[in-house]
Amino acid sequence: MWELPTDALVNYVFPNNQVIWWELPIVIYPYITGMMAGAFVVSALWHLFDVAEFKRISNFALIAALCFGLFAGVPLLLHLGQPLRAYKIFVTPHVTSAMSIFGYVWGGYMLLLLMEIWLIYRPYFIRMADETSGLMGSVWRILTLGVRVHHPDSVRLDHSLSVLLAGIGLPWACLLHGYVGFIFGSIKAIAWWATPLQPIIFLVSAMVSGMGMLMLMYSAIKYWRREEYDYVMVRKFVMYLWSFFILAFTLEILELATVIYERSHHWKIVRPLFGSFVIGQVLLFSVVPFLLIGYVAVANLKDRLTLILANVGSLLLVLQVLFMRYNVVIGGQLISKSERGFVDYHWQFLGREGVLAVGLIFIAPFVLYYLISRFIPILDYTGETAEPDSDSRLRWKGRETRFRSRRGSRQLAQPKTPL
Repeated sequence: MWELPTDALVNYVFPNNQVIWWELPIVIYPYITGMMAGAFVVSALWHLFDVAEFKRISNFALIAALCFGLFAGVPLLLHLGQPLRAYKIFVTPHVTSAMSIFGYVWGGYMLLLLMEIWLIYRPYFIRMADETSGLMGSVWRILTLGVRVHHPDSVRLDHSLSVLLAGIGLPWACLLHGYVGFIFGSIKAIAWWATPLQPIIFLVSAMVSGMGMLMLMYSAIKYWRREEYDYVMVRKFVMYLWSFFILAFTLEILELATVIYERSHHWKIVRPLFGSFVIGQVLLFSVVPFLLIGYVAVANLKDRLTLILANVGSLLLVLQVLFMRYNVVIGGQLISKSERGFVDYHWQFLGREGVLAVGLIFIAPFVLYYLISRFIPILDYTGETAEPDSDSRLRWKGRETRFRSRRGSRQLAQPKTPL
């Protein structure tokens, strides 16, 4: 009597399940989207919850959220076979499609973010429109949207509207990235994804990655400009970062503990991911930064040591979330639909979905931030006053830059590198 070999039962993979369809662009897509949501949360902590230590970095966080948000959908375009048809997601509504709804959530959030940034920088746009001539003067006048009035009443109105938009934007940002987790959690065919905790884990880990990246950017910019660090802000920042990571790590461990306790087939997925999941995500990039950031948060360390350890911990947390995204997206596809075998994932450097293309997409938000910072003040910018006695100049230090005005030329103090 003929018998089926045992290996066929153990390592059997369906013919249509031998290829990893969602590759690195789908890994980087929720990663960049999460940084956008996390950066906005930092800004909302000042605008909505009056965390005074974050006042000087609130606008910095907003601009960073905008830069990440503008490139959040690019990985999806890289993955699509017909990216030129992507606009149809907006012009052909499909209420039963998760990606269609995500298009409207993302588009609405970007409009809200642009409106809030415009309200905050409107006094600066008006001043530059009045003092600059030529092509740049025309650009500044366009940015004013025809509103050239700036007085105390308008300042109060702009502030009230920006707070209102921040209040709307905070739950919207949570919905945006929670919806990314929902897209994965709603796919029943992948056992590693189909859990109600997926949107919550994605959301909280997004706050961790966004805050961690902001800390790294803040430290790099201050170092480049040779400016003094705000150590009070750094300590408060570390406390919030540690708090969000405690919540994120707890949810991940609870989900893992439930799967292990049930001894279900879900646990099989850990076998091919032992290196990247157990060693990388859990031990190296979760336990180590948990202890490190916690030590910085509760201990009374010297300023310089606090800054160094905060950046090391932030870097580890940024990598932790990246590993988490990889283990979810790629790892979820490594187990065969037959649940009796595993699929191999082959890395590629070149190609549309290779490491190089994904790396360029990830660098793009930082390049955009640098370009924006050449024209408007970002870090430490807290707005301009409109009192009659004020000279309507920005109070930020650095090298002298000349601007042409209609009444001649004058000098304005600007930072050496206005990041």
